[in-house]
Amino acid sequence: MTPQELYSSPARCRRLAGTPALGSPTGAAPPLLFWLLLLAGLAGVPRAQKGTQPHSIKIEGDITLGGLFPVHSRGPAGVACGEIKKEKGIHRMEAMLYALDQINSDPDLLPNITLGARILDTCARDTYALEQSLTFVQALIQKDNSDVRCSNGEPPIIPEPERVVGVIGASGSSVSIMVANVLRLFAIPQISYASTAPELSDNSRYEFFSRVVPPDSYQAQAMVDIVKAMGWNYVSTLASEGNYGESGVEAFVQISRETGGLCIAQSIKIPREPKLGEFDKLINRLMETSNARGVIIFANEDDIKRVLEASKKANLTGHFVFVGSDSWGAKSSPIQDLEDVAEGAVTILPKRASIDGFDQYFISRSLENNRRNIWFAEFWEDDFKCKLTRPGVKYDSSRRKCTGEERISRESSYEQEGKVQFVIDAVYAMAHAIHSMHIDLCPGYMGICDKMDPVEGRMLLQYIRSVNFNGSAGTGVMFNENGDAPGRYDIFQYQISNVTNPGYRVIGQWTNHLRLNEDEMQWNGGDVRIPDSVCSFPCEPGERKKMVKGVPCCWHCELCDGYQYQLDEFNCDTCPMDMRPLVNRTGCRPTPIIKLEWSSPWAIIPVFLAILGILATSGCICTFIRFNDSPIVRASGRELSYVLLTGIFLIYLITFLMIAEPSSGVCASRRMLLGLGMCISYSAMLTKTNRIYRIFEQGKVAVSPPKFISPGSQLVITFILISVQVLAVFIWFGVDPPHTIIDYEEQKPPNPEFARGVLKCDMSDLSLILCLSWSIVLMITCTVYAIKSRGVPETFNEAKPIGFTMYTTCIVWLAFVPIFFGTAQSTEKMFIQTTTLTVSMSLSATVSLGMLYIPKVYVIIFHPEQNVQKRKRSLKAVVQAVTVSSIKEKEKTNG
Repeated sequence: MTPQELYSSPARCRRLAGTPALGSPTGAAPPLLFWLLLLAGLAGVPRAQKGTQPHSIKIEGDITLGGLFPVHSRGPAGVACGEIKKEKGIHRMEAMLYALDQINSDPDLLPNITLGARILDTCARDTYALEQSLTFVQALIQKDNSDVRCSNGEPPIIPEPERVVGVIGASGSSVSIMVANVLRLFAIPQISYASTAPELSDNSRYEFFSRVVPPDSYQAQAMVDIVKAMGWNYVSTLASEGNYGESGVEAFVQISRETGGLCIAQSIKIPREPKLGEFDKLINRLMETSNARGVIIFANEDDIKRVLEASKKANLTGHFVFVGSDSWGAKSSPIQDLEDVAEGAVTILPKRASIDGFDQYFISRSLENNRRNIWFAEFWEDDFKCKLTRPGVKYDSSRRKCTGEERISRESSYEQEGKVQFVIDAVYAMAHAIHSMHIDLCPGYMGICDKMDPVEGRMLLQYIRSVNFNGSAGTGVMFNENGDAPGRYDIFQYQISNVTNPGYRVIGQWTNHLRLNEDEMQWNGGDVRIPDSVCSFPCEPGERKKMVKGVPCCWHCELCDGYQYQLDEFNCDTCPMDMRPLVNRTGCRPTPIIKLEWSSPWAIIPVFLAILGILATSGCICTFIRFNDSPIVRASGRELSYVLLTGIFLIYLITFLMIAEPSSGVCASRRMLLGLGMCISYSAMLTKTNRIYRIFEQGKVAVSPPKFISPGSQLVITFILISVQVLAVFIWFGVDPPHTIIDYEEQKPPNPEFARGVLKCDMSDLSLILCLSWSIVLMITCTVYAIKSRGVPETFNEAKPIGFTMYTTCIVWLAFVPIFFGTAQSTEKMFIQTTTLTVSMSLSATVSLGMLYIPKVYVIIFHPEQNVQKRKRSLKAVVQAVTVSSIKEKEKTNG
């Protein structure tokens, strides 16, 4: 019946006047809306030519179910239908017939009620399917026949059209969407066996639609879980234009965005009618983001095959790893002759099983016992590659004639189509719903009662959504509030390497969560290591991620440099002052603490000089004590000499304190003795030079001697000068008690591997100089007096040796200052400054010892004959001699 015939009256009398009037059944749309929908659906729709394509299969029954199957493929332009589809069309349609036979023969399910069917061919085209599905709603169209009269005056005989209570189908999502819009208007429930578009889960738009297969949103979730389980975070997507491909990819992208951690490099759509070279361009686009080796593909079989062909043509075999949806599943047709390109492809398929009963049923079908299937003869010709002789059809002599004795799976290959299980489950779901409805509305009634005549579609929908039974494969059949079946998937991988029988291998399952056996996975060339599909590889330890703006899965790795360590994935932080980063910069470790060791070359030389100086000083002291009353010792001023030698001894001794391991006691001793030795030495020498200077200056003006030149007075003056240093040190003790510190800045080079903490006393460079400042003042003052006393006769006293001592000492300390402060930025500052200071002090002490006391000791020990008492001269005579000597020098100069 064509759409034109659908609305014409089959009465055997002519129409007198008027036109049919479309009524508005309960739950149906207004007549105007329906006609608009009808016109929109039929406008420009290519229809099958009459006489070349049978229209439908009619199975009589008490309750009629509709069926929509793609018995034929989509035809070329201008033609609705093309070649017959053996598996997706005939197998699935026969599965519905098989299920009806099983239900009608079951005494427990719908007893005394027979299910019938009206099965239509959709030709895999949504607009054509809409045209055909109008058959299902014809019984709901109320026609006004009041203006129809027969010639004899009797009312017309108009057969009542069959009433379809529910529809099984359709297959493609685009077809189901188109048909669901019509069936919803007339409140006819629909159960699909193959449509998986997420859009159909919208209960507000497709409230009468249900399906026994899970929606692609579940499939997309499973694919996201698979991608993440393989450690990928950067993939591309391919989608065939249409509801299935575009909705599947959209669901995948949406879920990946919600869960995070997964980025889409590119989303590419395959045109419905691709141009020549389109797939080569597609592969080139994928290579623009070559790191995205994982390709998520929601496409039909033809598009999948052409994608693989283009990959092989571009010599990219093994580069891309495909994750295919259920349209790929475990099919061999998309990968035929392209097995090497498809190797490693991970595919997903709703969990299913082969129905043995259907195999036995289908194999037994023949031309004789399957006359109810009006398309079976066409299937027979295609399956056995023969030609039947049919009235009105010219015989093709190029093909052999069918004998009718051929048998399926014997003369032809046979493998049960994957959705057969779901077709059977869909029919049973409808039967169980009607059965439950019959029990509630017609308790104890045999057959259809008045309450179920007609079957109310909205009420039937409620029973459909409530079914819960074990399906043909033993798995539960049920629906959620949106009419979706639970998600149960098998995960396959196509393997050809190191496999006895190359092909698809089950590697996991997904039922609300993923169970993936990675040990059973193989990739190109038999490699067991999962290929990478990441925008950026993980950063090495000690490197932080610098994210690429707008692409959360892409980053650059930057090393945490200097004294930084990796705080977290994205940040570096500086180690605490007393720590340095680990070698891999993932954390911090304590900085080694060092001090000046006795065995260090920086210590050996100062210690050697100090030991020699102490031995020499001790020898001088012992000699002076031994020959305390000898003329030379007495002439040297014994009291101040012992004081001066004590200061020299302390100067040498400070070397050991400066090198010793710092502690509170050592630090206190350093503060006390560092300036004390020099202060004692220069106080004694200053007192001596000041005494000489005052004596000879006084002699120029008077015969009487100056005050405070006695030994006792000299000692008092010396100790007063020394007390200034001691008082200052004790004040320092009170203000800032001595303690040790660890200086981590002193030895902190750019390379933290060489960083060291220096254990030292709390004496800064400034405090050290201040500690020596009084001694420097004494040294400078003493030098000034030495210069002023340079005219005293050489044989008279120590004025000139003291002068030479002070000149040399000044030179030593002038050299010390630039060395000491010039090394302040050196990483070996402590060693250089300590060595410089101790050597300078030892040299200054050695100069004093060598100039003032070594010659005397030499005379005392080796020339005792010179150690005799000389004739005493009065102070007046000495002064006169000096005065005469000065006058002669002036005359010689003026001469």
